[in-house]
Amino acid sequence: MGRLTTHVLDTAQGRPGQGICIEVYRLSGGQRTALKTVTTNDDGRCDAPILEGDEFAVGEYELVFHAGDYLRQQGIQAGEPRFLDVIPLRFGVADDSQHYHVPLLLSPYGYSTYRGS
Repeated sequence: MGRLTTHVLDTAQGRPGQGICIEVYRLSGGQRTALKTVTTNDDGRCDAPILEGDEFAVGEYELVFHAGDYLRQQGIQAGEPRFLDVIPLRFGVADDSQHYHVPLLLSPYGYSTYRGS
């Protein structure tokens, strides 16, 4: 069964990104539909797949990571306005029977992502 998962790694501090709010959207025909909001746990992951089963279908999605709130809570001084605050990641799902793992590697001045396993 296909599913969508994520995790956040704070590469500046060398630890999981705990307590980060992530909004999940489906994109279709110029429309952006909110599906749910999740929060990362102590390991920087969500407690369950973000989407799975009938919720997870071929199409385009967006994960919106509220990184600025996390960085503020960590006491990381990065100026105001922050260089990074809300980080949207848009990606496509071509095969809804597969596992799509979309992690965020985060620091105050940069981030990266990839399709993991």
